[in-house]
Amino acid sequence: MSLSKDFVKFALDEGVLKFGDFLTKSGRNSPYFFNAGLFNNGESLYKLANFYADALIDSGIEFDMIFGPAYKGIPLAASTAIALSQKLSKPIPFCFNRKEAKDHGEGGSLVGAPLSGNVIIIDDVITAGTSVKESVDIIQASYAKPVGVLIALDRMERSGYDSNFSVNSSVERVQQVYGFPVVSIANLNDIMDVISESDEFKKYEEAVQAYRKQYGITQ
Repeated sequence: MSLSKDFVKFALDEGVLKFGDFLTKSGRNSPYFFNAGLFNNGESLYKLANFYADALIDSGIEFDMIFGPAYKGIPLAASTAIALSQKLSKPIPFCFNRKEAKDHGEGGSLVGAPLSGNVIIIDDVITAGTSVKESVDIIQASYAKPVGVLIALDRMERSGYDSNFSVNSSVERVQQVYGFPVVSIANLNDIMDVISESDEFKKYEEAVQAYRKQYGITQ
């Protein structure tokens, strides 16, 4: 079993990936829903961090530290830095930001290791790319270099509203705008593969295929 399919099955087991009928933020009715916030206990977060770490190591991207944008990126950055430190046998620094700058104590909006060198941004998904832009601005303001984004799932879905689709997905757009790769643990292709191989979930295959045909990118 590949890393990506293992992750899809893990997400299904944890109830993080669900099939049914879900209204998305963009107003679409999706036959599946991914909510990484449901990785909400120590064991599941530990396993998730190891998936992130393996995906990043497999990507071959050279990096010095991890940056997690508030709020979802905070536990992801911390736990993935732990997993990477174990796998690479060296300390991997991490940093995250506050939504509002602290005006007492050490002050500022950043917590953790100083931003320096090649920085990987970590998040759960990329929807509009707003979090990536904010993260890039923070990293560059510290004279560090953003070299990639690490996410759990690439929905491979065109962004925008039904009346105004973008040509590319949000992930593709980020890669085009910033010139660095987006690494995902799994994507919609992997979800489709797991569905087709599973008696339990095969009943959702037609709906997911129809949704993909309407909203998905061509790759």
